[in-house]
Amino acid sequence: MNINILDFWMTLAGMICWVFCFWWMHRISINQNKLLARLQEQGKRIEKLSKIEHDLIKEVHPQVGEIKEGMDAIIAVVNENSISQASGKKVR
Repeated sequence: MNINILDFWMTLAGMICWVFCFWWMHRISINQNKLLARLQEQGKRIEKLSKIEHDLIKEVHPQVGEIKEGMDAIIAVVNENSISQASGKKVR
């Protein structure tokens, strides 16, 4: 009879453990789903900011080329003036 009682209590303890483990895994799953939803929202915000940044860069890019052309012209004039001054000629 002792073995039957021990068998009953071990079976009952095992069932309680299964219920506890199921409940614990369900809680973990809920927390993971919440985290996944927050990560998806964050990804959407980052994607939106990246698109805005890309649009700003596209607007500025042509201006960078114009500035570089202007700087090349200024560098050429400065170089011409420095060569002229080095040779002793008057610069207008």
